[in-house]
Amino acid sequence: MYKGFHQITLLLTLMVSLTCEAQEYSEGYEFLRIPTSAHSAALGGNSVSVVEDDATLMFTNPATLSYCSTKTLSLNYSSYISGSNKLGASFVLGVGERGTIGVGAQVLDYGTMTETNEQMETLGEFSANDIDIQGGYTYMLGERWNGGVQAKVLMSNYGEFKSVAIGVDLGLHYYDADKGLGIGVVGQNLGGQVKALYETNEALPFNLALGISKELANAPLRLTFTMPDVTHWQDSFLHNFVIGCDVFPSKQTWLAISYNPLRAKEMRTGSDDKSHSAGLAIGGGINVKKVKIGVAWGKYHMSASSITANLAYEF
Repeated sequence: MYKGFHQITLLLTLMVSLTCEAQEYSEGYEFLRIPTSAHSAALGGNSVSVVEDDATLMFTNPATLSYCSTKTLSLNYSSYISGSNKLGASFVLGVGERGTIGVGAQVLDYGTMTETNEQMETLGEFSANDIDIQGGYTYMLGERWNGGVQAKVLMSNYGEFKSVAIGVDLGLHYYDADKGLGIGVVGQNLGGQVKALYETNEALPFNLALGISKELANAPLRLTFTMPDVTHWQDSFLHNFVIGCDVFPSKQTWLAISYNPLRAKEMRTGSDDKSHSAGLAIGGGINVKKVKIGVAWGKYHMSASSITANLAYEF
């Protein structure tokens, strides 16, 4: 047990030191912050502690791959701001008694844009998109501990401008089935650019997230508390947490709702000083034999709402 906690301490120290170094540069690849899992989106967008048979959770915490059914293919879609759409896919395969691998890809398409010069003369049109291709491996460290790592290749294509970056996610997860207690920690997007979009290198949006989930003993409920950005402490205590709740009407269905106080504060505009439902997210899903469907709604910007949908099939 001591050895396990020693390794965790070293991992957290590495994550914090790397994020301090990354803050010297401007950040790019912000599309990585958009939720891929509908269930995670319904719980606030970066839920790293929940235990579900959901292949898309690999994009949030690679250590949760061990809870996924082997040979599961998942497709995902997200609508975003101003007609931007994200498409993705992931596949999970068990390896041996303790290992699980997962591969996935995401493409955020911004559509076609008009190209102009400094005199605002129209030169034509160009397409823009961001791409994430990644592969991960999870290993059962013990009866309740899982560790996961995944590498990702990131590409941005904005007309004639292109960039490439290499990133890594490191995750740990603890789950006590008897107590219904899940704890997750993950360092997301460690790495850097190998080819800059312009003349200046951009840092990846490194993030250290910590979460805890607790299933209630006498009710079909699960409460989730997530610190989505541990390294940037907010002045208000509540602004450091996202609060989520799952309701399980049956073994085949789930409903979820969450509230992000910091997002609600950041989205307040205008004389009425209202967030207009920003910070709130809701979702639900159903499992029918080998098919799993999940849908979530959230508001990440004042101008539009976002829909995230998943469809998975277990072969």
